[in-house]
Amino acid sequence: MPQEDRKAEKKVWEPGELKQIPISSSLEQNLALVKRVMGGNADFEMREFVLGGGEKRAAIIFMANMVERSQLNRQILENLMFRIPKDQKVDLDFLRDRVITVAEVCEVRDFWEVFSHVTEGCAVLFVDGENRALGLDVRGYERRAIEEPVTESTVRGPRDGFVEDVEENIMLIRRRIKTPNLVMERVTVGRLTRSVVVLAYIKGLVNPALVEEVKKRIAQIDMDAVYGFRYVEEMIIDNPYTFFPQAICTERPDRVCGALTEGRVVILVDTSPFALIVPASLPMLLQTPEDYYHISGISTAIRWLRYLAFIFSVVGSPLYVAISNYHPDMIPARLLLSLAAAREGVPVPAALEAFMMEVAFELLREAGIRLPRQVGQAVSIVGALIIGEAAVRAGLVSPLMVIIVAATGIASFTVPSYELGVPMRLLRFPILFLAATLGLFGVVVGLLAILIHLAGLRSFGLPYLSPLAPLKFGELRDVLVRAPFWAMRTRPETSKRNWFRVSPWGRSQRPEEEHRRES
Repeated sequence: MPQEDRKAEKKVWEPGELKQIPISSSLEQNLALVKRVMGGNADFEMREFVLGGGEKRAAIIFMANMVERSQLNRQILENLMFRIPKDQKVDLDFLRDRVITVAEVCEVRDFWEVFSHVTEGCAVLFVDGENRALGLDVRGYERRAIEEPVTESTVRGPRDGFVEDVEENIMLIRRRIKTPNLVMERVTVGRLTRSVVVLAYIKGLVNPALVEEVKKRIAQIDMDAVYGFRYVEEMIIDNPYTFFPQAICTERPDRVCGALTEGRVVILVDTSPFALIVPASLPMLLQTPEDYYHISGISTAIRWLRYLAFIFSVVGSPLYVAISNYHPDMIPARLLLSLAAAREGVPVPAALEAFMMEVAFELLREAGIRLPRQVGQAVSIVGALIIGEAAVRAGLVSPLMVIIVAATGIASFTVPSYELGVPMRLLRFPILFLAATLGLFGVVVGLLAILIHLAGLRSFGLPYLSPLAPLKFGELRDVLVRAPFWAMRTRPETSKRNWFRVSPWGRSQRPEEEHRRES
């Protein structure tokens, strides 16, 4: 092989260079360049043929495993080779308008567009004598079936969840929101992956400034690869140095639709089964879709139980260490005697005892997640029982400490957002250190530091503690309680306009109410 051909084969083709190469009217030149760029790929295919009964030659290129072959054969190749009359003058416009029957067809004028279409799963048609080509959408790669969400399961809610295909995810949203004001805008990020990112919002409800800000931040992403939602999230959040999530990650279409009707923006990333909701706030992260499928009173009680468990997951073991070490007078005498008897013989102080048990609990939790599902459940449950019982029998820890750490761990499982649960687990260790050194004063200092940090966070301009700080009484009907739907009449401040989402006459009148009104 000549030295020039070897160099050409090893050449790295840059996007700017391919954009400067227009499609030639010579089919041979076009195919020669295609072979130089893509010829070494095992999954690349090129089919040359003659159009209809004439003599004009054409070629179609595609990636073998990313197209639907039946559609390619029946709606494109068969029509091009056998359905064109002999005496018909054939050009690219005639083929697009009268012969090719696929839904999406676009013109391609340079080789950057050619290879972009091919690597996305489309086919590209070249015709001899034409300095243009046609991009044909015949994508047909395998997709995962729509299944129940794994991380956000509900008892009474819908069972469908997002999948890795962004088109399927868009369909799941449009099935629920049937309005022409629902906008889906596509952008491409990643120099190598060219990942499709879809912005979803409802015109008239969303603040236009929020949409422009989200677009601006995504447009500034300049990186080689974007494989999922987390790559986008880290590049667009306000504060990249905090542990707390500043966007809500969900795989439930119903939760996404609820956010859209509140005037928020949803970000979908192709190949990712999760969606991002912005702006986010701490009260939203503590809410679950299950809250809206129960009676309002039951949902309110469960929500308050979740709030208390959220606080206890941070201060449970630190409070025990602080009170037992520095404030034993706060414990009733009989309980104090029982506690002293339980700790008799334990060779380590309470702070080190709590630290050891917390680390062991986190190790078991991590092992249960990383191992296969059948093995992981057995390891997490049996391991906790065996290690806890063995540690108590060996006199390394007291039984009450095992109970406290287990209760703290169980309380952390009630946090609905995994992204919020992880930082709360990590923050337990510095608060435990403050409790061991300063007692209850240290616990209060640690909690105040966290509260001050949360009060200073913003998510796309929205205060992180909103509507608690700054206080907005009208929005507390879906924070402190879960009010009935007919009582939540107005939208939150994220909406462009404070429209009434429930009419004053939107609830059916009960017979006793009608009788009272008549009397």
